Amino acid sequence: MESVLKAIESGKDASVTILEELLRIPSISADPDRKGDVQRAAEFLANVLRDSGLPTVEIIPTDGHPIVLGEWCEDPSVPTLLVYGHYDVQPIVDLAEWSMPPFEPQIRDGKIWARGATDDKGQVLAHVLSVAAHLRETGKLPVNVKLLIEGEEEIGSEHLAEFVRTNRDRLACDAIAISDSAMYAPGIPSICIGLRGIAYVEFTVRGPAADLHSGGFGGVIENPAVALAQVLAGLKDPGSGRILVGGFYDGVEEPTDEEKAGWAKLSDPDGRYLAMTGSPQLYGERDRTTLERVWSRPTLDVNGIWGGHTKPGESMTVLPAVASAKVSMRLVKNQRPADVVAKLRSHIEEHLPDTVTLERFVELHGGDPWTSSVDHPAVQAAFRAVEKGFGKPPVPTREGGSIPIIPMFTEILGAPVVLLGFGLGDEGAHGPDEHFDLSNFQAGIRTSAHYLMEFREVAAASKGSA
Repeated sequence: MESVLKAIESGKDASVTILEELLRIPSISADPDRKGDVQRAAEFLANVLRDSGLPTVEIIPTDGHPIVLGEWCEDPSVPTLLVYGHYDVQPIVDLAEWSMPPFEPQIRDGKIWARGATDDKGQVLAHVLSVAAHLRETGKLPVNVKLLIEGEEEIGSEHLAEFVRTNRDRLACDAIAISDSAMYAPGIPSICIGLRGIAYVEFTVRGPAADLHSGGFGGVIENPAVALAQVLAGLKDPGSGRILVGGFYDGVEEPTDEEKAGWAKLSDPDGRYLAMTGSPQLYGERDRTTLERVWSRPTLDVNGIWGGHTKPGESMTVLPAVASAKVSMRLVKNQRPADVVAKLRSHIEEHLPDTVTLERFVELHGGDPWTSSVDHPAVQAAFRAVEKGFGKPPVPTREGGSIPIIPMFTEILGAPVVLLGFGLGDEGAHGPDEHFDLSNFQAGIRTSAHYLMEFREVAAASKGSA
């Protein structure tokens, strides 16, 4: 192991160069005009995997963007680890918000700045480069490894589930490692053992058959925009912050006292969230701490409202015929997307005034929540690997976001998932000036290298006790 770690250290500059080259490729999966760039990113990654010494590397087409699959499965006596990541990135919403061109990587302040740096090119490359170091120094890996890197994560992994089901035997493994999450804070490595699920809907309220003159019809015909605003405002109690949809909290499970005690020891969560957001003060369920609200409680948020005349600088006193909204709900253990969507629709229908109708209600996206046991041997191996890679023990955390593919992986492959996050929550993933701390990039490579060894030891111990 010592020679592997020395190789990782001596190869620091080369590792950053590989990351820079990958970041230069604008692999925006949501943009049809970037299809060629997404393909180019897949080919680049496949070449990196080949150069790493993996005997089997394929670019596998789907009905969307391709999947890159690399395999080293040379020893049937050792366990198999599946590493998942993605090489596609989010679009650039407003170039003016970036301090530099998003696909021209810059290194400053010990960080690399570019779209995809932390989500997820830098994090998945940490695993690729650790595999390369093992193979270069020892000619083999401690365990069998399969690297599955897709190009559609940022558009919902539309074709991944079908691929995994079709290739269930080929992808069979003893654990799945994913690095697409964040550490708790700088200098505080962590392992995520829980994610919230999501239910996302869009709906439209209709009043008159067409837009009307507000002078001729205002006060006689209901304004759908006002009716919609009133319904949305009634989804939460402003005093307590609780969601008022009937049955919304049914079955919601509380975190354990041990978890809450651990969260209470983490440094200044209130200050961190205020600093990250620039908000004047925090908001949420009144009887819950900040970390409870983000990590273990369900939420309901309005993500967009539109209707009527909204063009700046023009006066058009229209009474709109329709008004629409997008609403998302983050879910926790024992909540299911279809159930909460049905409850939300019932609430909206019940509270809409008779002067308007619910013309359209569409479920856009859903994903189940996920939790893992901190005591699982594969997770315990990750705790040891992170401590060796970062030089300090990690803390168990949850995250408020959702990774819907995780429940899919566990359902189809029947293997536990371990989240090894090397990024930070304030590194601009999905936003402007995305970046990745290069010291965490390097620590992530070391951690991945250690995890291959620790995971082998877990399997050996379980065989010895059998």
